[in-house]
Amino acid sequence: MTTPTSAGTPRYILMHDNDNVAIVVNDGGLPAGAVFANGLALLEAVPQGHKVALCAIAKGDPVRRYNVTIGYAACDIAAGSWVAEPQVEMPPARELVNLPISTNLPPPAEPLEGYTFEGFRNPDGSVGTRNILAITTTVQCVAGVVEFAVKRIKDELLPKYPNVDDVVGLEHTYGCGVAIDAPGAMVPIRTLRNISLNPNFGGQAMVVSLGCEKLQPARLFPKGSIPIQNGGGAEPALVCLQDAGHVGFMSMIESIMKQAEINLAALDKRRRETVPASELVVGVQCGGSDAFSGVTANPAVGYATDLLVRAGATVMFSEVTEVRDGIDQLTSRAATPEVAQAMIREMEWYDSYLKRGGVDRSANTTPGNKKGGLSNIVEKAMGSIVKSGSSPISGVLSPGEKLTQKGLIYAATPASDFICGTLQVAAGMNLHVFTTGRGTPYGLAEVPVIKVATRNELAARWHDLMDINAGRIASGEASIADVGWEMFQLLLDVASGRRTWAEKWKLHNALVLFNPAPVT
Repeated sequence: MTTPTSAGTPRYILMHDNDNVAIVVNDGGLPAGAVFANGLALLEAVPQGHKVALCAIAKGDPVRRYNVTIGYAACDIAAGSWVAEPQVEMPPARELVNLPISTNLPPPAEPLEGYTFEGFRNPDGSVGTRNILAITTTVQCVAGVVEFAVKRIKDELLPKYPNVDDVVGLEHTYGCGVAIDAPGAMVPIRTLRNISLNPNFGGQAMVVSLGCEKLQPARLFPKGSIPIQNGGGAEPALVCLQDAGHVGFMSMIESIMKQAEINLAALDKRRRETVPASELVVGVQCGGSDAFSGVTANPAVGYATDLLVRAGATVMFSEVTEVRDGIDQLTSRAATPEVAQAMIREMEWYDSYLKRGGVDRSANTTPGNKKGGLSNIVEKAMGSIVKSGSSPISGVLSPGEKLTQKGLIYAATPASDFICGTLQVAAGMNLHVFTTGRGTPYGLAEVPVIKVATRNELAARWHDLMDINAGRIASGEASIADVGWEMFQLLLDVASGRRTWAEKWKLHNALVLFNPAPVT
């Protein structure tokens, strides 16, 4: 990596000595004729974050970044040329056979002790970072009614219960018009069930159903099977809008509000207490990625991930298509052969899922990714994987499953920001870290989201949306370790009640359930 000398000095970042391309660092890119410190001159203008050929690359030869072949030259490329997306042909996906299994396990890391935060201890032993009343819905049909009720609850009831942070309606697009018994239908059902168990809801959830939907409350919450309470009762509270006792719209609203007050009173008794950092459950994700994601923000997340694991916490990384091309890196870090096989199983399932839809992993990259310098999913995947740090991978979750262990966990999810976030909420995360290069106002109502900018320009332009600026790594103002420690401390502060920018502006995306089953 080059060292900056001044703002106007042409600079690039080289990820590995074996690479034959590097990315331009300078804000706004560089014009033709710009000369780097090593004497390489640009033959054409190159935008910021895009690749420049460090040497001549013949047609058909590998294009290397991260010491990985991210593609093959589609034509002869001269040294100093802009290596744009059309000039890079994507390599085939790595076969899921003969992979290294648990061959690259690091030595046990020294425990990181003495770090704590102020959280809400739950009856099941989990810890929340927020104290939220969640209203679960069994079908999209009731969403409008719940939205109306939530507004009234916030206006009329919430001020009476100062220890409750928020009221959230768990709206989604599932519940009816679906093949409820089809293969894959268990994914959205267990997702919604496990969302209701998120530690930030304190075991106090209520359910609003319509009455005629395919996802009946008894199917969502089998009697006596899960630890959700109705105020002080033994089962989730249920308000069914089609009950004969509801005469008119306001009757429905009053029923929801009456039950909400019971649950609010129970939640209001909760108090923050000092708990060890091992109670953190952090989901990490990237969206609106650019070529700097794998250089600044994601490596800093990876550093913080290692710190969290050393502190005994749980960290989930996800996004199947964004790790698929680095599967050998992951299976080699699997704590056991069983964990490695579980990762392979998830990759195989998703390969088949994409094939049924007539696409492959190449459908992942967006126009924004490409504008930010990422030529294809292979290059994007190399930058995405580094969020996982270097710790052994101790477990694997299928979509919608709930965590049962600590450490570094691979939670298999689609790469869609809101679907991935929804599945991590279901898994039990109580904090979320989200990196972005192009910029996105993504947030969650259920869990605090810490936003990390990959570039100085984005951090300055979106100064009241980004919580951390990792662009300082590229400009030489901070190291990966500096930003990783900053992130670790901010996680503890946010877990203790400090609000993120997304919370201050009340920005949140809708929950989106992953439903691989047919819609009828």
